[in-house]
Amino acid sequence: MAEKRNIFLIGPMGAGKSTVGRQLAQLLGMDFVDSDTEIEQRAGVGIDWIFDLEGEEGFRKREEKIINELTQMQGVVLSTGGGTIVSKDNRNMLSARGIVIYLETTVDKQYERTIRDKKRPLLQNDDPRAALEALAEVRNPLYKEIADITLPTDQQSAKLMASHIIDLIDNL
Repeated sequence: MAEKRNIFLIGPMGAGKSTVGRQLAQLLGMDFVDSDTEIEQRAGVGIDWIFDLEGEEGFRKREEKIINELTQMQGVVLSTGGGTIVSKDNRNMLSARGIVIYLETTVDKQYERTIRDKKRPLLQNDDPRAALEALAEVRNPLYKEIADITLPTDQQSAKLMASHIIDLIDNL
């Protein structure tokens, strides 16, 4: 049964990890945790501030520590940040400690979902679409590498996706 195991949602920004994760946790009666929210709460500032002060490298160090901690919890649905999988240690922790669900989306859909969000540091440049394409080129193979299940997110509601994920997990 899905509710006995940790479920880790990975994928690019704008794929719907947090939205689907909340629905999934609710349907399964599990705790929902968002790694980016956890980082912000502990730091007392937004991720954009952390990037400004510490750069991406500083943020990734914080993220690795949080992922290590959160993946050791039991019975959680964890939504990870889009870049979490850049770290080999994070990929190993996610793979070893739960079921990894890759929520796959297109760059067009990501752009549509994130264009007005000013709190995404990697998109604060002259060409956010090109930034999304560059990130996809590097990260998509890493998502695929550790995914137990890959699910396209562009066409379904979060609730339908959550139900579909439960069915897929039960058939693993």
